[in-house]
Amino acid sequence: MRKLIQSLHDRSSVWADWLDVLVPTAEVGLIGLAAWLVMRLVHLLTRRLTRIYALPVSVAALFLRAVAVLVYGGAALWALERLGVSGAVLWTAFTGFATVGAVAFFAAWSVLSNLFCALLIFVTRAFRVGDEVELLESGDKPGMKGRVLDINLVYTTLLESGDTQNGTSLQLPNSLFFQRVLRRWHGDAQAPAVQDEAQRTPPQR
Repeated sequence: MRKLIQSLHDRSSVWADWLDVLVPTAEVGLIGLAAWLVMRLVHLLTRRLTRIYALPVSVAALFLRAVAVLVYGGAALWALERLGVSGAVLWTAFTGFATVGAVAFFAAWSVLSNLFCALLIFVTRAFRVGDEVELLESGDKPGMKGRVLDINLVYTTLLESGDTQNGTSLQLPNSLFFQRVLRRWHGDAQAPAVQDEAQRTPPQR
């Protein structure tokens, strides 16, 4: 009888050891699966928003990378916690990374503000490529104006005069469009400077 009890105890000990390994492993697998499903949902939402608001591919890619860092980083910390890593160690690592991220955020604030303003330009439909726009200095002073050639993550390029090969262009930070009054010509209307340029240009034969 004693031998039977000892045999059952030994077997239960072996199963307990295996459970101590299998359960955390299964939990880590479920955490990884949940993170993957969240990212798939974010991809679908990003594609829909990109189609609705005509966002550039670079903006969508940057947003997906930022979300991926947050989702997979959080999943990694959660998985380490389930594997038995000390909470104090995880908190120390998190605060260290957060401090470095905060310093980098303030150091690159001007660039990040232009990135955010680029997203706002597309979401609010302030203007589009091909529109005639003018940034007004004040009510009685002419500002910077031209036809929008390109909108990237940092700059908006305006064609000031001439054409794309034999002309002048302006590269304006995206944040500048939210600091000044913006004049936009709708429909087939053109800015006066562009109309004068078209009148001075002889027709090609």
